[in-house]
Amino acid sequence: MRESDSFLTLGIETSCDETSVAILRSETDVLVNLIYCQAELHAQYGGVVPEVASRNHVVKLPYLVREAVTTSGISLQDLTLVAATRGPGLIGPLLVGLLQGKGMAFGLDIPFIGVNHLEGHLFSHRLSEPEAEPPFMALIVSGGHTSLIDIRAYGEYQLVGRTVDDAAGEALDKIGKMIGLGYPAGAEIDRLAEMGDPKAIPFPRPMIDSPGFDFSFAGLKTAVLYHLKKHPRERREDVSASVLASVVETLTKKSIEAARRFQRRRLVVVGGVAANAHLRAALTASGADRGIGVSFPKRGLCTDNAAMIAAAGAFRYLRLGESHPLSVSADPSMAIGEHSFEMDTSD
Repeated sequence: MRESDSFLTLGIETSCDETSVAILRSETDVLVNLIYCQAELHAQYGGVVPEVASRNHVVKLPYLVREAVTTSGISLQDLTLVAATRGPGLIGPLLVGLLQGKGMAFGLDIPFIGVNHLEGHLFSHRLSEPEAEPPFMALIVSGGHTSLIDIRAYGEYQLVGRTVDDAAGEALDKIGKMIGLGYPAGAEIDRLAEMGDPKAIPFPRPMIDSPGFDFSFAGLKTAVLYHLKKHPRERREDVSASVLASVVETLTKKSIEAARRFQRRRLVVVGGVAANAHLRAALTASGADRGIGVSFPKRGLCTDNAAMIAAAGAFRYLRLGESHPLSVSADPSMAIGEHSFEMDTSD
């Protein structure tokens, strides 16, 4: 293992529809973080088409690797480690990045590590606030995931709650489609909500008062569908504001209560939906009322990116001594930490 101050990790992220390559020095110094977003390509289908995403990763990934190396001013031979997303995600896109990463590690004769995408999101916070060490509660909230995880230390995770159906970001995208918004819809719903009345439509807050810390957003999606059938001329601004009020209130109440229950003084919020202005404001205010600090990554690190994958990989190699054989496979259903977790919501 090389000393960390000369340690250079190439990170690759292709779990869904972002093609991303990053180069990281040591554990938190991002030299370059390139992201090619395919959202415009998939918008015509109303969502991500795995085969289309895979083909575009194949085309874009080699160019992004070359650009990352050139932009950072290093050579490929300077690299110490290759880290690529192993899962969870779409199997086709995952395989593209994983095979690229393993091939580069083999060709350069350097170690390889397959990174858990969810753990990567946690490390996006470490890139933004490297001095804010665990323990803390974490909310991962994105298009594919909504989970609460107690972080005792980096690498030591306990699943506290998760969605039993749709993720929050997935529900927002589907609701956005109902009201005529393009894909992805989250940012546009956030913008429209600024001009709407959050109390205009009393949408449900599914599972908000249920025991434990699991989430559900499928019922909200159904409620919006039936409401729009009865009120087809409802203002998009009011629908957006009312929907977002439901999602934000549910996420806020459960997350802050989980932090309190597990006696954590900090809540870290990561994932694509962590960029939502309404969610940031509500969680920050509620946390302040309960004496819990709330932290978010920089907005550029909320969405899927390779810097967070490189950071998680570098940590596991440098601090935990981990690396993977090149026979390691993609795991589209991978759980955080590659382990199952016992549910514990006791006081």
